[in-house]
Amino acid sequence: MRLKKRNLKFLSKPLVLLLIATTSVFAQQKKQKIDGVIGVVGEYVILDSDIDLEFIQLKAQGVDIKNITRCELFGKQLEDKLYAHQAIQDSIIVTDQEVNDFMNQQIDAMVEQVGSMDKVIKFYNKKDEDDFRSYFFDIIKMNKLTSQMQKKIVDEIEITPEEVRNFFKDIPEDEIPMFGAEVEVAQIVIEPKISDEEKQKVINKLKEIRKEVLEGSSFFTKAVLFSEDPGSSSNGGFYKMNRKTPFVKEFKDVAFSLAEGEISEPFETEFGYHIIYVEKIKGQDRELRHILIAPKVSNEALAEAKEEIEIIREKIVNGEISFEDAAKASSDEKETKNNGGVLFNPQTMETKFELTKMDPALYNQIVDLKVNDISQPILENERGKKFYKILTINDKLPEHKADYASDYLKIKELALRDKQIKAISKWMDEKIQETYVKIDKDYQQCEFTNNWLKK
Repeated sequence: MRLKKRNLKFLSKPLVLLLIATTSVFAQQKKQKIDGVIGVVGEYVILDSDIDLEFIQLKAQGVDIKNITRCELFGKQLEDKLYAHQAIQDSIIVTDQEVNDFMNQQIDAMVEQVGSMDKVIKFYNKKDEDDFRSYFFDIIKMNKLTSQMQKKIVDEIEITPEEVRNFFKDIPEDEIPMFGAEVEVAQIVIEPKISDEEKQKVINKLKEIRKEVLEGSSFFTKAVLFSEDPGSSSNGGFYKMNRKTPFVKEFKDVAFSLAEGEISEPFETEFGYHIIYVEKIKGQDRELRHILIAPKVSNEALAEAKEEIEIIREKIVNGEISFEDAAKASSDEKETKNNGGVLFNPQTMETKFELTKMDPALYNQIVDLKVNDISQPILENERGKKFYKILTINDKLPEHKADYASDYLKIKELALRDKQIKAISKWMDEKIQETYVKIDKDYQQCEFTNNWLKK
């Protein structure tokens, strides 16, 4: 059995829309250039200019387009339109509010990138902001429908160990995939101790801000001036969230305990101290603003943390304690402490990191280490939070052909992907037959992955 390949991924491209290029154009454009229609799927049309836009987007993303044909891009456009069309038939709902919220975020990013809304409108050759927003709204809505339809098709697909085993057995010997060199990394983190006096200083500052807002000051302005959250301070501390939004528990607990218009007392998370102001409650959603201030670390506390981690390192090097036991006993990083300091790869949820795909900062810190070497103390500053850490490599695996036992999770992912592609292909075949599809004669000679010509 051959590993299935497709020219373009069957899962949709990210919804983050680049300023310098957009995805396909929505059906309304058929009124503007009827002679440019090259395909119809259900109520959606595809224009010849859509293919040109796809080429611009790929080029802007740094993709080599020399070997990508118009037929391939047209085939992807047909797929996207079929997903969106079927999403409507299946009553998948994408609300105007959801589209508008996302669109506003994207437009804000565009304006920030180029300097003004006028420049954005000019780039897209629209007559005014309303015209641009209407155009952009349709693109985003179709992309969201496409994404949700794809998700619905593959979400319930699971794979058994027996299927994984059979998948691997059926791969011809000369097609067994190669996996890059991998390492398992562990770390011990020592955080400098912050004095109670410094903590109280921050709490008092937040209480003062809260009091001033209650007396009429702008929370937005206070957040811009004082919040240390890089992700929201420039936007007045704004976040929209629900109970599934991946915020730390303490933050969510406070956010969902407040009534609309209420401001919390200062509270602590791993990032520092916060106050939250709930602007609006819409069903399960909260629109809120927050201010984060982290207590400052003194030079003395930082020096003490470095001394502590140097002592731990010396004991490990001298064989007085293992790295694993030292991590369990002394590390301040709760996510890795009980696992002996072993880091989990956030992309794969394995303990192995492929060197070529590793975060560059972490790669530079471990690249010269051999197995069981211990790094010198490293000072980190993550989002204003300073700490020291030492690293070790528990295991290193060179580049190798896939092995069923040691690479099971990666092979399982390949097998699941193969099963998803087959499910998508079957779904496509069925929906194409029951959907109105028209292909312009200039594109009927294309060799499509799917049976768009219904032969």
